[in-house]
Formats: sequence, structure tokens, C-alpha cells
Amino acid sequence: MLLGALNYNNNPALLLTCLLGAACYQSVFQAFRTLNGVELRSLQAEPCHAGDVLYFTLTFRAAGRPRQSLRAGLGDIEILFDMAAADDTRVRIGVPTRQRGWQHSGRIRLHCEFPFGLFRVWSWLNPDFAALVYPRREEPAAPLPRADDAAADLPMRRTGDEFAMLRDYHPSDARRSIAWKASARHDTLLVKEFEQRRGREIVLDWEATSSLGHEARISRLTRWVEDAEALQHSYLLQLPDQRVGPGMGSDHRHACLRALALLPGAAG
Repeated sequence: MLLGALNYNNNPALLLTCLLGAACYQSVFQAFRTLNGVELRSLQAEPCHAGDVLYFTLTFRAAGRPRQSLRAGLGDIEILFDMAAADDTRVRIGVPTRQRGWQHSGRIRLHCEFPFGLFRVWSWLNPDFAALVYPRREEPAAPLPRADDAAADLPMRRTGDEFAMLRDYHPSDARRSIAWKASARHDTLLVKEFEQRRGREIVLDWEATSSLGHEARISRLTRWVEDAEALQHSYLLQLPDQRVGPGMGSDHRHACLRALALLPGAAG
């Protein structure tokens, strides 16, 4: 274009050539300036089951000035985002999962085509990070094993809604548990005590699934853990080389699902 404009002494063509040259220069310079100084501060992941989407949360920080039109990519998944100056920016990227166990994040591609999209400036991030993928849940669900019917229900005292008895006040008792009206009638401090009924824990035994294949056994135990937790039953996970529990709650659930996810086998 420059040679043609000079040959024909065409001023509009010369002007267009200069404008295109300036746009190319600014595209490279601005894209590099946008990417320069961006820092990956942390990388986190939310546990999921095999077959679900595993979400990585990347926290970036940019020093000095806002950044526009950045792209972060994991595999074939890309997220477009902007960054504010000196504030952390969180980017959530979901990638599909196929098997249980540890899944490494792999290389993260950070690039920019701002402002004109003529050139791409990129950088590769290589964090040493892996997320735990829980085993796949059995569908449809098999019924939960039954607790020992011969065991009588055991009372467990706690603070709740089911009133059990009144007892004398101790200095360690909370003030909100004091029965003020009853205390006024008896001329002494009395405390309300509550209870719930607690049966024996459900045993989720590896040997109880012996008719299934290896991964199918893990999937069934995984579903039982989720169902027992949803029903607020105390449960014990019995595996060939370890036992987890008894207990319930998010920490116990994670411990059980982690043990199942890391069992040796074809998908480990």
C-alpha cells in the first residue's frame, strides 16, 4: 500500500497506510501493556463428583491500573474478564470431569487482544495444583442399609426444641437455657435440658457390595454416603483397608468421599 501510494502520489492512500501502521503498533503495545504486571494470587477448586463440572477459581491482581478484555483459559474453556486497579479479581472456570481422584489444573493460558484484536499477547501459567474429584454416584440409588434393629434407641442430650427435663443450674450453663419462670416458682435456678433420639449408626460396608464390579461398588458406597448425610443419619464407612467414622456432617462426608475417591483401582 505504501509503494502504491508513493508511486501514484496519492495522499489519501498515504494517510490510510499511516493509520493502519499506527493501529498495528498500538494493538501490539496496548495488548502487552494490558497483560504486563498481572499476577495469579491463588487457585482454588470446589470438589465435585465424576461426570460433573469441576470449577476452578483463579484470583488475579493487577498493579497500578485497570485492565480490560483479558482471557483466561483451561483446555478449550476460555473466560473473558476485566480487572479493577489494585483489587483482586476472581475468575471461575468450569471443566468437565470423567473419573475420580486427583485432577490437575494443567497449564493456564492468559492472553489479551485488546484493543483492536489484531494481535494476541499471551503468557502460560503452570501452577502445581490438583483438585479432588469424588466418585460417580450410582443412579438409580439402591436403598440404604438398615441399622441394627435389635439396638434400642439411645437418648442424646443437646440444646434443641424437644424438652426433656429441668435440672439445677451449673455455672458453666448458658444463660439462655435458664428456665426463669420455673426458677421463680421454686426459688432456685433451674435449667432446661433437651434431647433427641439417636439410633445406632448405619454401616456402609464394602463387603455388602460384593456382587458389583469395582467401580460400581465405589459408586454405590458414594451414593449411600450422600443419602445418609442428606437424612442426617450417623454412618460408618467400612473399606478393605480402613474405616471412617462413625459420624455425620460435612467434615465426615468429605473424609468418606475422599477415601472412596482415592481407592486403588482402574480409575484411581
